[in-house]
Amino acid sequence: MATTTTAGAAAFLPERRTLDDLRAAAASCEGCGLYAPATQTVFGEGDPHARLVFVGEQPGDREDRTGRPFVGPAGQLLRSSLREAGIDERTVYITNAVKHFSFVERGKRRIHQTPKRIEIRACGPWLENELAAIRPDLVVALGSTAASTLLGTEFRLTKHRGTVVRSPLAERVVATIHPSAILRTIDEATRAAEIERFVADLRFARETLEAPPAE
Repeated sequence: MATTTTAGAAAFLPERRTLDDLRAAAASCEGCGLYAPATQTVFGEGDPHARLVFVGEQPGDREDRTGRPFVGPAGQLLRSSLREAGIDERTVYITNAVKHFSFVERGKRRIHQTPKRIEIRACGPWLENELAAIRPDLVVALGSTAASTLLGTEFRLTKHRGTVVRSPLAERVVATIHPSAILRTIDEATRAAEIERFVADLRFARETLEAPPAE
């Protein structure tokens, strides 16, 4: 298990803040203790001029091994749901609030562990500068960790899911469930209903982007 330090990512930010510069600098980030047991930093990827950005919690086991975000089962569900919602994956940018895999080892398995608040804060400068470089029109927060990072710890996903909210990091944010939460449902009927609702949230995000600006 990682030991937590409080140095934070700010000390590792490059002078130039393009996505390429940020990605290269993040590869050597030691701003919190999560870097030590992780295989590598998992930075965001996608269209650098995306109008729509998706922010999840953190990389999982497969993401940690490949160095790419959302390539595991949750990522596959996200991508199939994007297609169902009429969103072209090539036009979006996908990242996480935390860039290193937080886990506990159980035998040969590495089990996901929710990152601590201090680790989320330490990693915050990466996400802040990603969004500043992209300047998206809308950010979709996937799950409560991403939502609280963008909208504050008082934000409640159960109360404000699927509504447009303003954030210090983005003018418009829509929060929805993380696809990994859908995968944890045991009952097939419940899972199907959750997928349908998730797709509806993504479709709402697309329609919000397509709507003419309010006068």
